[in-house]
Amino acid sequence: MSTAQFLSTHSYKLEALTDVWTGDANTAQSKDARRLITTGLLGSVRWWFEVLVRGLGGAPCDPSANQKACIDKDHCVVCELFGCTGWARKVRFDVREEGGAVIQSQIKKGTTFQLRFTPLRGVHAQEWALLELTLLLICEFGALGGKTVLKPSDQNSKSQHADLGLVGWRGVASQTHTREELATYVHGWSKKPTVPGAAWASLRHMWFVDGEYLTRLDQYTSTFNRVIGRPEPKSQSSSGNSWLAGSQGESKKVFSFKAPARTFGFVQQVSALDVTRETLSAVWSLPATPGDWLVCGDALLDRLFAAKEAAR
Repeated sequence: MSTAQFLSTHSYKLEALTDVWTGDANTAQSKDARRLITTGLLGSVRWWFEVLVRGLGGAPCDPSANQKACIDKDHCVVCELFGCTGWARKVRFDVREEGGAVIQSQIKKGTTFQLRFTPLRGVHAQEWALLELTLLLICEFGALGGKTVLKPSDQNSKSQHADLGLVGWRGVASQTHTREELATYVHGWSKKPTVPGAAWASLRHMWFVDGEYLTRLDQYTSTFNRVIGRPEPKSQSSSGNSWLAGSQGESKKVFSFKAPARTFGFVQQVSALDVTRETLSAVWSLPATPGDWLVCGDALLDRLFAAKEAAR
């Protein structure tokens, strides 16, 4: 397998299916500022890159951990591209309009834009392949940005109930690496110890349902709270934190969007995927037996590589 390095710029064309939150709201100089902060988008891409690498059997570090596992040249396959202490990122990242102008304001629904990665030094062909596959993963099964919907609800259309971060692939996939080739590549890198509680951020622990969403239906009924283990009545909805619900400073593990409808999430143990299927089946009145409506684990990887072939 070739490990040739490439110095050409790679641009990936996407369309915002909802507004995209990039860390702009209430964090710039003015509370009303709506500027695009590219580090927020790049951080999201890196996180999904890690999810993909773990799904392929790699063992990257967790850059959010207090004890850093990657330093200088002793680093994992993710830090090779995105950087770590003592090892600079290998690409410059910016967001551009179709015509090539740099975007500086928030990405709004309906905008077609490009994520541009310009090499600062050589990037392996396998890294480009993993990056392209990561962006397809975000488009097909995930969301882009540091914030999605906060409180799914059918009760009103206030900003805290708006969907954020859904994007669609509008380019042509160019990479030809197979699943086996990329798995071999990530296996060849330094294995980093799994930070306690971080193993869930992997395609092996992920599930996805297309065309369905979780929501608050009224003051007393919330299918979203039912799935994440919180009390359904609105007066009690902020209590009963669980691993799925997350807590202050910790992300929830279930994400649901109304338009276009999709729901995805993660489990702590692969064995919990069957329980998740049963719970979602009851919420949406879908078949409890295995079927195409819920895609998870290795089947997600299969679907992802099929999407790559369809986009070529």
